[in-house]
Amino acid sequence: MKKRIAVIGSGFSGLSTSAYLAKAGNEVSVFEKHDRPGGRARQFSTAQGYVFDMGPSWYWMPDIIESFFADFGHKSSDFFELITLNPQFEIIFSQDKISVPKNLEELKLLFEQIEKGAGLQLEKFMKSAKFKYEVGMQDFVNKPCHNWFEFISPKIAKSALKLDLLTNFRNYVAKYFKNEKLRTLMEFPVIFLGASPKNIPALYSLMNYGGYVLGTHYPNGGFYQLVLAMKKVAENQGAVFHFNKTVESINTQNGKVRSLTINGEIYEFDAVIASSDYHHTETLLNKEYRNYSEAYWQNKTFAPSSLIYYLGIKQSIPNLKHHTLFFENDLDEHIDCIYGVKKWPGKPLFYACCPSKTDNTVAPKGKENLFLLMPLAIGINDEEFVREQYLTEMLARIEKHTGVTGLRSMIEYKRSYCVSDFVSDYNAYGGNAYGLANTLGQTAVLKPKIKSKRLKNLFYTGQLTVPGPGVPPSIISGKIVANEIIKLKHEEL
Repeated sequence: MKKRIAVIGSGFSGLSTSAYLAKAGNEVSVFEKHDRPGGRARQFSTAQGYVFDMGPSWYWMPDIIESFFADFGHKSSDFFELITLNPQFEIIFSQDKISVPKNLEELKLLFEQIEKGAGLQLEKFMKSAKFKYEVGMQDFVNKPCHNWFEFISPKIAKSALKLDLLTNFRNYVAKYFKNEKLRTLMEFPVIFLGASPKNIPALYSLMNYGGYVLGTHYPNGGFYQLVLAMKKVAENQGAVFHFNKTVESINTQNGKVRSLTINGEIYEFDAVIASSDYHHTETLLNKEYRNYSEAYWQNKTFAPSSLIYYLGIKQSIPNLKHHTLFFENDLDEHIDCIYGVKKWPGKPLFYACCPSKTDNTVAPKGKENLFLLMPLAIGINDEEFVREQYLTEMLARIEKHTGVTGLRSMIEYKRSYCVSDFVSDYNAYGGNAYGLANTLGQTAVLKPKIKSKRLKNLFYTGQLTVPGPGVPPSIISGKIVANEIIKLKHEEL
């Protein structure tokens, strides 16, 4: 029997779950507070001709994304052209830089040049990382994580030691490499999982494999092409999207959600899936129906927020790659400002994305589209004058690297985005940008549950629940929740 299902939010998990549920024959309605789909992955254009992706810019784990399209008889190439970046990115240190090539053999040669024996060590590291990737992305992350019994299987038991769940990532990397720059290069991918490499399980070396070995890619036209493609897939299955629709309350009766109040009107549904911020969604419920208290969220370790600048530069910037990491300062000092003392960093690290180096559609000819991002602690003051101070520093370091002078005078479009914007636009707890940190104590069954404990037909998906932050995990999260609902009979909702 067809179920009437509401999905709150059209980020990647909402797009994913709506497609799978519609494919199963349900009547799916997606409600999005903004005027377009994508959530944190929205895109905007300016009068000067710049096109900015607002959030994700690293297209990693392409096999996971291809798997989504394959489930609906498609390939990503049916919707957009995927470009493999070479170099994948450049990382800038205080005295030199490392340019990461697109294939493993070249990367091994690079490692060997920097540290004798490191090429062979990288091969060993990636062999182990590949195993973690294949087991982790196939057998671990696809679990709904209701309880630990889901992980009891001969294959998982046999793999347990090889997954290095109890070893921290920093110590694990140090077993392979002595050179500090190589260690930083290997530690960088886990920073956005939401904790120091000292607190992330070594299991997440799978990120190194998913990025460095499978490659860094770019959808021509911007990351938003993936959003549009997934929306098209969902619509082809029958899902209907409603924009400029704010869910104001979740209405319950007899242990079930009966309806949603949206823009002042009441709509009835058989089930509701929240792809919106988990904490915010629960504020739409009476307290007795919430899974978690305020104290629960206050005690959680969140992934960083970010200071972002979207800049339109009216001339070309030489010597700048598509992706550049400015890591001239101490990594641990910046990390401590995020998770320890929780303040603006004194000596920040930051990331620059210049997609106009690859894509001539995102900036006018001869000009550059420049996206700057600095990870920050959640919940801190982000007044505009503070943001501007850090913009000045970031521009100065770009000038030093590229040899350009007077970069600020070349800005013809500027927009900042920071902690308070994540709160106002996405109801993000503390203004977080990436969800919950993937620490050992917040992994799998220890993450917020995908199902309401008190309401039979309310479910949660996205970066605050399983499997965790990032675009591929969010796509997987949507599929997990859809499968849980598909398995239920109509009378169970």
